[in-house]
Amino acid sequence: MRIGINTPVVTRLPGAFSAWEADAGIDDIARIAATADRLGFHHLTCSEHVAVPAEVAAVRGGTYWDPLATLGYLAARTAHIRLATQVLVLGYHHPLEIAKRYGTLDVVSGGRLILGLGVGSLREEFDLLGAAFENRGARADEALRALRAALSQRQPHHHSAHYQFSNMIVDPHAAQAHVPFWIGGRSARSLRRAIALAEGWVPFGLDFDSLRSMLAAQPLPAGFEVVLSAGRLDPLSDPAGTRNAVTAVSEAGATVVGAAIHATSATHYCEQLATLADLNARHFPE
Repeated sequence: MRIGINTPVVTRLPGAFSAWEADAGIDDIARIAATADRLGFHHLTCSEHVAVPAEVAAVRGGTYWDPLATLGYLAARTAHIRLATQVLVLGYHHPLEIAKRYGTLDVVSGGRLILGLGVGSLREEFDLLGAAFENRGARADEALRALRAALSQRQPHHHSAHYQFSNMIVDPHAAQAHVPFWIGGRSARSLRRAIALAEGWVPFGLDFDSLRSMLAAQPLPAGFEVVLSAGRLDPLSDPAGTRNAVTAVSEAGATVVGAAIHATSATHYCEQLATLADLNARHFPE
């Protein structure tokens, strides 16, 4: 089973991070990323919020490292592991802005980018950035089409209601001919969007029965990725619980597992990764 790491430190959701993360920095993150890279984990993540209202931060958290800067640094400290934005909010950016910035990241990482993308739901942040909140789902669909047209092209062309461009040079552009798009969301519409316009779906906040039902109702394209969270794993202290958690998400339809790791320090985190990699090799061989 391919397992990706929900990168610690860079996002701190209330009740979902370890105490050591509050004082950790980029050297700790890079050490963990290099360990995950060496052990063969599938991907690292970094999410996006520009500014979170104080009252919302009590629920969603207020710490969100910028994904472009963070993943750019980690690209230089790793060699193989994929770098996944989980997620960028489409409405905050013009598609050519994403194409230039993250296309450059794909170049400097040697073609390791996965673009996790979402519609967004925080109205206050939309308003702050001058982005349209109403009708954002339809705009996101249009942005996905425009981004696909632009991301791997030096001279992209696209014409639709909100995005029109031609005779423009975007250089550098993505090294991959087809950068994977993963769509975040928890609705049937988000799954339909992923099937129609992307290569994967990253649901959240859904129980396994709901996930199985939603996936069964939609024919999935060949190679389509379903990225499900196995929750917080503790391989050293609870190997049986770790195996059961990975098995549960696999049986719910996961093709890729996202994992948070219980740890008391960066050193402990790396030890947990080594144990998880061993468990995965022994109990979930490809």
